Amino acid sequence: MTQRSLRRALLKLTRVPIVVATALPLMGFASIEALFAPKAELWERWQAHDAESREAIDHGVWSGLLGRYVLRDASGLNRFDYGGVSVADRDALQSYIKALTALPVSTYSRPEQQAYWINLYNALTVEVILQHYPVPSIRDIDISPGLFADGPWDKELVSVEGEAVSLNDIEHRILRPIWRDPRIHYAVNCASVGCPNLLNEAFSGDKLEAQLDGAARAYVNNPRGARLEDGKLVVSSIYVWFSEDFGGNDAGIIGHLKRYADQPLAEQLATVKAIADHGYDWDLNDQAGQAGG
Repeated sequence: MTQRSLRRALLKLTRVPIVVATALPLMGFASIEALFAPKAELWERWQAHDAESREAIDHGVWSGLLGRYVLRDASGLNRFDYGGVSVADRDALQSYIKALTALPVSTYSRPEQQAYWINLYNALTVEVILQHYPVPSIRDIDISPGLFADGPWDKELVSVEGEAVSLNDIEHRILRPIWRDPRIHYAVNCASVGCPNLLNEAFSGDKLEAQLDGAARAYVNNPRGARLEDGKLVVSSIYVWFSEDFGGNDAGIIGHLKRYADQPLAEQLATVKAIADHGYDWDLNDQAGQAGG
């Protein structure tokens, strides 16, 4: 078994499709979870870019689809109406993905590339869900290769510039190691209730900074991201699984949360020194899954 397969197998044990609490400090069992989460391992093939390029990639089709099918519920969660996607829009999504993968992405500027990879990741995720819908959780789509397959993340879904690419490749071998920006975790969407919101518009190179900051604030200030229960800090498991991207310890994660926290969360975090619990909800972010939906 490869090291990567071992990490995937052990991470599978931590991916519980309901909100769970470890009742252990981050530096205990939680640090073991972080150890076996996918690491940011650079795929050097994608280092190429053109800093002088002023060409912009057209994500209008994807923005249109998101505008039609992403709906926010009363809790602040953006849900996708998978069951309502028309045949025409399904075709439009597939055409958009095909058009993206045909582009010479290495010839674009870094902001355009970052928006490209984020949008491709999210569009592929929606397409995978639609291929298997209805499904209670993305974790039930076990199309990844290997004995310990869990979800679709390791399956090579498309080819870009002649290279077969999986969702994990995009997130952990391209986006995280090249940009080294924790806000990437707020941008890529795993089609789950516990995940940061899928925006109702595409990411674009010219609006990227504002979109990433907005996504960070939306998640941090929602109970899915961080909340205090009886004076104790409970956070999304994202901060534990990928703690290295958020400072590597409780202090680093809390410092990151403070950067994006609005009132009253900012006041509450001022006296917090440690993370008490973490959890994640793997239920599908389906419009049909909300109460009364």
